[in-house]
Amino acid sequence: MRMIVVSTFTSLDGVMQAPGGPAEDPTGGFTLGGWTFPWFDEALGAAMGEIFDRPFDLLLGRKTYDIFAAHWPYISDPDDAFATRFNRITKYVAAHAEPRLDWTNSQWLGKDTVTALKKLKSEDGPNLMVQGSSDLLQTLWKEKLIDEFSVLTFPVVLGKGKRLFSQGVPPGALKTVKSRAFPTGVVVTTYRPDGAVRTGDFGNTAPSAAELERRRTLAQ
Repeated sequence: MRMIVVSTFTSLDGVMQAPGGPAEDPTGGFTLGGWTFPWFDEALGAAMGEIFDRPFDLLLGRKTYDIFAAHWPYISDPDDAFATRFNRITKYVAAHAEPRLDWTNSQWLGKDTVTALKKLKSEDGPNLMVQGSSDLLQTLWKEKLIDEFSVLTFPVVLGKGKRLFSQGVPPGALKTVKSRAFPTGVVVTTYRPDGAVRTGDFGNTAPSAAELERRRTLAQ
């Protein structure tokens, strides 16, 4: 069985758009591309290395695939471990119509992405790692296909942009597997889905008259 694991950078307000550079993805007038750069240091780089230690293939939405395919195949440094691995492994691409895939070892998932991924997950092989791909993530979460998140949360508020969870996604609980804070302020946390959202009530057993009036006002 293969797992779908998500590795993503987010701001404190949940924006994940264009973390790598100013020209990466200006869609929607986004002007803060490259927002992760000031927070990276050797320790955080080592943490990223740990995330990529397990065998994996890439699972990408079309837009992120295009970004990666215009960059990684052109890195010629044999000591660049990320380029070497990304260029070697299989890249599975989710797209509504069959795209042109020039990057070595790239495969279109076909018109029915969900069915194709369910089949892939049932097979033996390395995990499927999602990078970027905000539109695809919404589908994966809705279809309960995500097995694990590795989320790097940066101490910055971006205000607008593509988000890890867009408005209207199905609610769900997550279990924190591990979490580590770094000197730059970045927090790296691993989550796994944990069923439905559980709720409770810190209020008094018998609400006051003022509380009942407040609730009536809100209901209006």
